[in-house]
Amino acid sequence: MTTQRLELDRFVPYRLSVLANLVSRAFALLYAERFDIAIPEWRVLAVLGMAEPQSASEVCERTAMDKVRVSRAVQSLLASGLVERGISADDRRRASLTLTRRGKAIYGEIVPLARSVETSLMETLTVEEASQLDVLLTKLQLRADELSSPAGVGINASPND
Repeated sequence: MTTQRLELDRFVPYRLSVLANLVSRAFALLYAERFDIAIPEWRVLAVLGMAEPQSASEVCERTAMDKVRVSRAVQSLLASGLVERGISADDRRRASLTLTRRGKAIYGEIVPLARSVETSLMETLTVEEASQLDVLLTKLQLRADELSSPAGVGINASPND
């Protein structure tokens, strides 16, 4: 039996992963040294900057990062005084995360950098292509959410099933 090989340059999950890593790395060059934060810390700041308070579990869901990575990022942000942890008003057993005044200030400085990276990346596309990309990414995200659910909708262990 011959083993099938992946053409990684044509394999969509691989290409999306590489693209995401390259874009994250390019963006991190703009904020990492200046604000002394890494990519996971930025992702936590970005989520909290959109809506707070949030639990670490909610941050995991919004970023698709694993719990360990989010926990380490939160610990780093707590230590640097950018995030504070409190008790959730809805559920006293759950910790809630919010940006400190300093965290909000840094978030406010990084957002224009994020927009500039996005603009620079997207300027290679026409308006129509950018719109189509948005639609396609939304469709792929919805399907990926389905595929990553506990039921694993649509995934077969073997192509011969």
